[in-house]
Amino acid sequence: MTKAIEVKDLWKVYGPRKENVPLDQPEKLSKMEEKREAVVAVRDVSFSVDSGEVFVVMGLSGSGKSTLIRCLMRLVEPTAGSINMNGEDVSSLSNQELTQFRRNAAAMVFQHYGLLPHRTVLENVSFGLNLKKVPRREREERARELLSTVGLEGWDNYYPANLSGGMQQRVGIARALASDPPILLMDEPFSGLDPLIRREMQEEMVDLHQKTNKTIFFVTHDLDEGMRLGDRMAVMRGGSFVQVGTPEEILDDPADEYVARFVQDKKEMFQEAEKENKGKQDRKGLTEDVS
Repeated sequence: MTKAIEVKDLWKVYGPRKENVPLDQPEKLSKMEEKREAVVAVRDVSFSVDSGEVFVVMGLSGSGKSTLIRCLMRLVEPTAGSINMNGEDVSSLSNQELTQFRRNAAAMVFQHYGLLPHRTVLENVSFGLNLKKVPRREREERARELLSTVGLEGWDNYYPANLSGGMQQRVGIARALASDPPILLMDEPFSGLDPLIRREMQEEMVDLHQKTNKTIFFVTHDLDEGMRLGDRMAVMRGGSFVQVGTPEEILDDPADEYVARFVQDKKEMFQEAEKENKGKQDRKGLTEDVS
């Protein structure tokens, strides 16, 4: 299987300059953390994501997941480690090369949409194509196709302020898809939405992935969301991956007490559902016997 994303020994430490971070001296680094001279947001993380896979990173607030996804696009500069996407060494790209990479090879969808309020929906979706000097007619045709894909056909000339939160997020997704990047990075894109709209967006994301088969790196703090969307999941704590596996593996065989607590409610819900289903089957069998 082709690897779309490969990350090795990735660190992000806030505080001292890179050359003063003792990554090879764990005890010294730990003392710096205790004294609050350094904050380790991402701690020696290594993983890979297959082409076409949905890889979900879950964790509570402060676990390092948002810093990690920003490191992948170098919106936050890593302290150490390597990042490779579709064979391109992102870690070594110059600023100009990085700009081109962000326009063509990978796109990011943020929690807070980031739409341009003074531009129409159509102009927002086609904005990246405009930067790439794509002819107006071509970029508008592409934008309209994507608006139809995300369920916003006919909303071309509205402005973001006229749209609901779920609709604005759809525009953000359409904009990310406009340049047809092979990789989508999504940082808690649905966390600010109402539960019903959030569920609808999750269903649309499943449908979108089936249509496009893009590689998706998805960050969330919501276990239900992660299990619904992910082919594989990583549970993050203190800047590190505690466990990586399929949703079923993590639910059935948590690596430690932290992961067990993380999935406890979901596991209990499944157990209750199984009991209820068994009870229905038993009652059905009893009814058939009596008849």
